[in-house]
Amino acid sequence: MNLTTPTNIITYFTMYGILGVDEKAQLLETYIWLHYWWQNEFVTWDPVQCGSEKISLPRSKFWVPDIVINEFMDENTAPFVPYLYLYHDGRVHDALPVKVVSSCNLDIYTFPFDVQNCTMTFNSYLHYAMDIQIFLGKSAENITLNSKSVMTTMGEWELLEITSYKHKSGQDKNDYIDELTFHVRVRRRATLYVVNLLIPSCFLITVDLFSFLLPPQAVDRSAFKMTLILGYTVFLLIMNDLLPITGNTIPLINVFFSLCLALMVTSLLETILITNLLNGAADFAPLPRWIRVIVLQFLGCVVCLPQRTKKPKAFEMPVVAKQKANEGPSEVAGPGAEGRAVQELRSLGKDLQAIRLQVEKQTGQSESSEEWIQCCPLKVKPSKVLFVFISLLLYAPCSPAMLNCTRPDTPSLLEALEPVFKLRTIRPVMDMSTPTNVTIDFVLVGILGVDEKAQVLTTYIWQTLVWRNEFVSWDPEQCGSSWITIPRKLLWVPDVVINEFMEKNKAPFVPYSYLFSDGLVIDEKPVRVVSSCRLDIYTFPFDIQNCTLSFNSYLHTISAVYVNHSSIEKIVELSKQVMTSKGEWQLVGITVKTYIFPTTVGDDYQEVRFYVSLRRQATMYVVNLLIPSCFLITVDLFSFLLPPKSVDRSLFKMTLILGYTVFLFSMNDLLPITGDAIPLINVFLSLCLTMMMASLLETILITNLLCGSAHYCPVPRFVRVFVLQILGRLVLLPPKPRDLEDRVIQNPAAEEIKEPSLVVEGREAPEQKGPLEEDKALQELKSLGRELQDFRLQLKRQLDGNQGSEEWIQVGFIIDRLLFGLYILFILVSFITMTVIWMQSYNTS
Repeated sequence: MNLTTPTNIITYFTMYGILGVDEKAQLLETYIWLHYWWQNEFVTWDPVQCGSEKISLPRSKFWVPDIVINEFMDENTAPFVPYLYLYHDGRVHDALPVKVVSSCNLDIYTFPFDVQNCTMTFNSYLHYAMDIQIFLGKSAENITLNSKSVMTTMGEWELLEITSYKHKSGQDKNDYIDELTFHVRVRRRATLYVVNLLIPSCFLITVDLFSFLLPPQAVDRSAFKMTLILGYTVFLLIMNDLLPITGNTIPLINVFFSLCLALMVTSLLETILITNLLNGAADFAPLPRWIRVIVLQFLGCVVCLPQRTKKPKAFEMPVVAKQKANEGPSEVAGPGAEGRAVQELRSLGKDLQAIRLQVEKQTGQSESSEEWIQCCPLKVKPSKVLFVFISLLLYAPCSPAMLNCTRPDTPSLLEALEPVFKLRTIRPVMDMSTPTNVTIDFVLVGILGVDEKAQVLTTYIWQTLVWRNEFVSWDPEQCGSSWITIPRKLLWVPDVVINEFMEKNKAPFVPYSYLFSDGLVIDEKPVRVVSSCRLDIYTFPFDIQNCTLSFNSYLHTISAVYVNHSSIEKIVELSKQVMTSKGEWQLVGITVKTYIFPTTVGDDYQEVRFYVSLRRQATMYVVNLLIPSCFLITVDLFSFLLPPKSVDRSLFKMTLILGYTVFLFSMNDLLPITGDAIPLINVFLSLCLTMMMASLLETILITNLLCGSAHYCPVPRFVRVFVLQILGRLVLLPPKPRDLEDRVIQNPAAEEIKEPSLVVEGREAPEQKGPLEEDKALQELKSLGRELQDFRLQLKRQLDGNQGSEEWIQVGFIIDRLLFGLYILFILVSFITMTVIWMQSYNTS
């Protein structure tokens, strides 16, 4: 009866179900049964006389408090309940189901063992505490127990507890809104994620750990590890829907998966290095002293692989001794004093020593190569230690007619306002040439998402419009109050719209507006804005978007409705204070500018345009896109170290390309989709795939040259000049000098002819003196010598090839080295370009 008396609202709820969590949009979906109790002082009857203590009536026939949940971000899609209970003493009981889509600052760092603490803040959207106060109807413990007893959804989330507290937003009772806050603690059930994510991942990393036991000399360990990385990528693709997506923070499990992938890639690179040392150490320079001290002596002792002691080769000493023994007498007595059998044996020894040197050179069993190879096994145990260590891881003059109230109470004031309500269809001015000044203010509460393909931005704002109704004026002392809240539909409301609005407002409906004694009207309501925005995603994921919210009267010109705005600094400050959704987008700032546009009717059209600047949180994209892509491109870079002669490098690269394709497919949902421009990151990923394909084609060419160059025609002169001499010196592979030894042994037949002539000459002197058995033995030795020389020539041709074959192979090695340099240049230019663009985008903001 007295407007100075606040209406006490008693509320409580029962949580019936936890429907889900959207980590990227930072939203919690729940289903509650909501109850409100308040006193209607206009109602009372005698239950004995009327025959009932209560009656159910349509809610639309009564005043209902504008209680909202501040975190509500969507439309209530629960079934509509039209009735409420009215009791004989004036008590009103309103019960309704609500599907709550509320913003919540989700902390998923410990996913899947995370516990979320979300809030539901109940308050009157419009009324201050002098009008409406909220109280808790049941204790928080009873609300928790009732919720657990009736909850039917036993899905991913488990309700732990519900707590409540009441606080004030200001000190003066006239300037704060009474609030009642509930904290809802829910816990994720982690069994599914442990069984489907953690355990298989541990199995795969364990397999990679045990792959160090494969002998690199006998097994192609690099192909095994590449296949394992491919399998791990496919596993992450299958489990991608289970992982949470958010731009605010990176879950620890994502870090674990990234580290597992990093360890696998590291072990693969180490295997490539070992394979290179095992197959090419013979061509390396001697081991530097500092490597010998640090690696062989110090680290070798740490991992229980001490340096091998140098032992003389068993087959060297007898040969050397034999040579010295044979050389000694020859200096004194000359060849005539030795038997022909001894000469043949010495010739056979020289041929066998040459064959041994060629085979030893091919297998790389020199002293320096053994030291390089000795460095390889040291990689095994540090990798195990590294794996164990990571795993532990808003005033215008007016002259209105004064309203007269018969009594200083609310019904009298409402009755006096009836003539004003009848004039709600026209603009509330005494002179139509007087414009209505409308002040716009809003607070950006949440950034719900961006649709790059539809070029749409979804935000949630609290909008406030302030104007003056010149038909309204009353004496506060005569009418008992200086303000009143009335339904918005009883007043004229300016047709202020947001030009970029592309959808229906799905925010909770608030029916009331404040009307003051001097005619001032304050209209506040929440708006879920789905607005068009020209999105520039070229620098994704380091992009900053500038979207506009243009407020204007949809019909009226500036001579009828003049729109202005409140302090922009206050808007930005309040928006950053109350913003609850800490998702993918961060508010950078808001600016405003007023535009005047001429019209064909001779009057101007006004528009107040707010520029909202948003920055994307790039951490998720760096961890889930850029870093794994860099890992894979690094593996392809290091694959150039695999010796093509002994390792099937083409199969390795094909497996890597397949793994990279699967990785791009699994990360496809993270990439923006738009037909306006191609993001730089898409260009980078496409270029990475192109470089991988180019390296695969180059590997196929080299393999062909290594295996079939012996049947090719000689290298053309222009290829020899351009590739061997120019490009070869450019990539530090100059042409090899021709070996004179290859020219000495050209024709085995000539050797066979030459050797018997020498023997015949030798025979002319003392062949009569030796017995017949010695001549037979000599003939057998000569035959064995000729066969051994043929075998030596065949082996040398097999190992070294002819001059044309060597030149083709050298062409292949030069092309391989050139593409390796271009690969390094591409990676450096790509990283520098993306870093510069990233820094420039932040400096621009």
